[in-house]
Amino acid sequence: MSVQVIDWAKLAAPERAHSLSRPLPERAALAAQVAAIVAEVRAGGDRAVKAFTRQFDGAESAGYPVPEQEIAAADAALSAEQRSALDRAIECVRAFHSAQRASRIKVSTAPGVVCERFAVPLDSVGLYVPAGSAPLPSTAIMLAVPAALAGCPNRVLCTPPSRSGAADPAVLAVAARLDIRSVFTVGGAQAVAALAYGTESIPKVQKIFGPGNAWVTAAKLLVSQDPDGAACDLPAGPSEVLVIADESADAAFVAADLLAQAEHDPCAQALLITCSARLAQATAREIAAQQPNLSRGAIVSRALSHCRLIVVPDIATAVDLSNSYAPEHLLLQVREPRRLLARVRAAGSVFLGRWTPETLGDYCSGANHVLPTNGYARAYSGLSLSDFERRITVQEATAEGLQELGPVAHTLAQLEGLDGHARAVSLRLEALNREQLARDRAL
Repeated sequence: MSVQVIDWAKLAAPERAHSLSRPLPERAALAAQVAAIVAEVRAGGDRAVKAFTRQFDGAESAGYPVPEQEIAAADAALSAEQRSALDRAIECVRAFHSAQRASRIKVSTAPGVVCERFAVPLDSVGLYVPAGSAPLPSTAIMLAVPAALAGCPNRVLCTPPSRSGAADPAVLAVAARLDIRSVFTVGGAQAVAALAYGTESIPKVQKIFGPGNAWVTAAKLLVSQDPDGAACDLPAGPSEVLVIADESADAAFVAADLLAQAEHDPCAQALLITCSARLAQATAREIAAQQPNLSRGAIVSRALSHCRLIVVPDIATAVDLSNSYAPEHLLLQVREPRRLLARVRAAGSVFLGRWTPETLGDYCSGANHVLPTNGYARAYSGLSLSDFERRITVQEATAEGLQELGPVAHTLAQLEGLDGHARAVSLRLEALNREQLARDRAL
């Protein structure tokens, strides 16, 4: 399909807004449908989950939980090369996330007053691994590695079944490697609801992790707003990529990066912002030449309807537009990408230079590929080890510390009109004064 090249300077304000708009479904209708699914699973448990699995996946999902022997035997379905690739990816992801361990903090903030912070793992986590049109063992790695490093004792993995009701062997192979024993063949909003509220078979978890389509994202947001539901990692819906390129970029590389994102989902979005009209035209030709060679042609064609090749006056404008859009993936294919990096303010993950395709980040560079989409990168970060932990603060004051900061707290409490707060301090200060008087008399 032909992708349009857009001259930013010639667009009026509404046209500019449209060129950077995302291909999102009608939210009100989607939210209502997702709410109905969540409510039915919450009320009906396993029965409702199986009914939705039959309806949406065409599978009689009576095979969940997946037997441990099936998980352990999943390696046999893979080639030696595939097993080696999984192991290497796990190694890289583990290396990067191991470096994220937070050290215990202990600070004396005033004489006699110490504040501390330490991390403890979440007790139970749900790991959602998409497998709709394409199983994603890479996502299993991105979720299971930090969950294991954090020491989360209860890790539950949900992944949509194939038509036969089975889980993808590569996803199971990752589960086996990372000692995940609770695997359920269920996907979509029904999986999120099951993890959030629990069913007869699927245990309730404290927090749900993992990307998904618009339905999964809507369900995660819904259950995270319910005190009886489950927290969620971050809004991670249909994938997106934005490439900033100058005249030095290789059009074939740029087109390949855009197409790689387009094959994820019909609602995926691929954008190029460049200061070179020549590069934009060449990229359009490359997209047309490369697209017929892709196996997921129907998905790519629909996603390319949202693709934009935007020509701007200069790279500074490109960075400004990118920061406004806040892409999930940002590729800097310019002469000096690291210099440009200093100006990036909103992006899930950044890929520097012509030899760093987004594919590396998807699979094996070591950085996590679970990232905020739909502009949430303005306020959210990509998944990290700390997301699987609770950070607890501690404070301790000696008598000296109370005498040092007690009057400060007492004054601020009175300033806010909170007499009870002030009294909790003044009673102790009075007790200290009485103890001191008693010691003085005894001398």
